[in-house]
Amino acid sequence: MEENTYLALLAKREIQPTAIRLLVLKAMMQAGRSVSLADLEDMLDTVDRSSIFRTLTLFLSHHLIHSIDDGTGAFKYAVCSPSCSCDVNDLHTHFHCEKCNRTFCFTNIPTPMVKLPEGFSLHSINYVLKGICPDCAAKEHQKH
Repeated sequence: MEENTYLALLAKREIQPTAIRLLVLKAMMQAGRSVSLADLEDMLDTVDRSSIFRTLTLFLSHHLIHSIDDGTGAFKYAVCSPSCSCDVNDLHTHFHCEKCNRTFCFTNIPTPMVKLPEGFSLHSINYVLKGICPDCAAKEHQKH
């Protein structure tokens, strides 16, 4: 992708572009999957952890990315779709591969809605499927 694409995404969410913000956004988009803070540290070895964390926090507050608690103890982050406002209706299913530890967004599979008892208000849903991704399944099949 061209730098103009990243600049447009930042502008749409009213985020001032900086070199670090562009690097983090580009790395996240090129990963093609959700990434953890540690993943971003590995991908951006010239950028310190606190700068990456501050950038993720800013991106989250402007709904440029969403966080995923996949049960591994480390949050993963993924770039939101252009129409996402990170409310309950925008939530989608995630899949965590138990072999390679990657977590994928299934934006075409909405999170099932649950009818809550009166008086409760829903702010978030964490819906994670766990199993083996196609890449890991193919590697297992090749071994046998």
